[in-house]
Amino acid sequence: MKTIFYIIQKEFKQIFRNKSMLPIIFIMPLFQLIILANTATFDIKNIKFAYIDNDHSSTSRALIDKFRASNYFNVITDFSSEKQGSAAMLKGDVDVLLEIPVQFERAIQKEKYANLGITINAIDGAAAGLENVYVTQIIQRFNTHLKTDLQIASNSSIKPLNIISIPLFWYNKTLNYKTFMVPGILVLLVTMITLFLSGMNIVREKEIGTLEQINVTPINKSQFIIGKLFPFWVIGLGLLTVGLLIAKLVFNVPMVGSFLLMYFYTSIYLLVVLGIGLFISNFTDTQQQAMFISWFFMVIFILMSGLFTPIESMPEWAQIITEFNPIKYFVEVMRMVMLKGSGFIDILPQLAKTLLYALVMNGLAVWSYKKIS
Repeated sequence: MKTIFYIIQKEFKQIFRNKSMLPIIFIMPLFQLIILANTATFDIKNIKFAYIDNDHSSTSRALIDKFRASNYFNVITDFSSEKQGSAAMLKGDVDVLLEIPVQFERAIQKEKYANLGITINAIDGAAAGLENVYVTQIIQRFNTHLKTDLQIASNSSIKPLNIISIPLFWYNKTLNYKTFMVPGILVLLVTMITLFLSGMNIVREKEIGTLEQINVTPINKSQFIIGKLFPFWVIGLGLLTVGLLIAKLVFNVPMVGSFLLMYFYTSIYLLVVLGIGLFISNFTDTQQQAMFISWFFMVIFILMSGLFTPIESMPEWAQIITEFNPIKYFVEVMRMVMLKGSGFIDILPQLAKTLLYALVMNGLAVWSYKKIS
């Protein structure tokens, strides 16, 4: 134990003496969490909205006012013809174009039915889908109130039936997308920095030539590996602490669950990341090689973790592959514990898989490490 303690002490001194490593550990996570949490959102606002009002009636003006009152749409202008509107959309000046036909109000009053033309710029399919949902919701609400007004006007003795639904939003009452994204981005930062630092640490010893000197000492393999990786395990838990503070103080993310449970799971998850970093360092000779290989796996893990896109929407073969993705389990656990208040029994399936992953990766890493080079 004394030997391991001296190695750990040496590693901490080496880390804090490395001026290029300190910003990666302390400054980069802070800025990345704040910036990414504000930019990684699927909420769409300031949608450029234009319209063609061929009716010029009180009903058509009331419909347009509904879009003006929305926080999502920015009503920029109106056009006199469809040709002008299409040209503006082609230039990228308009995202959504509403065309109200001639005798729109009369058709509603006489036939109780009218058509509207909606044109949406669908270069970005995801954005177009959300814009279509926003437009449909506004028109449906307008249509409901319009039906009520027409019934009252036609027969004042009949009280129209008005069904009001009161939604109850669990776990994210304000529907703030940052509440959903911040726990996932925190997982991303803890994983990236811990993996990169652990992957490059032993390789750095190879580059400066000190690894050969350590290899000829009486220090055995297990003492060396524990002493080299333990500081980064501590740094990973420190990054989690900083991230949780930012999540609460800056983004006001609710933290319903147990902090002890979060730290317990993270301590096991970090063993997975450190094992992967050690395994990569055993087969690389330069820090640049370790960085590129680590980044290669990180991109795959991130994109298939469910952080930005739902796993359920992936092809079946991709969903099978995600079962071998450790980041997926960490993202699930953080969101479950922080937002839902899940307990130990709830996260037990993810915990068991992560523990198995840690045993396999560290076993491979220790097996592949050669003390005598």
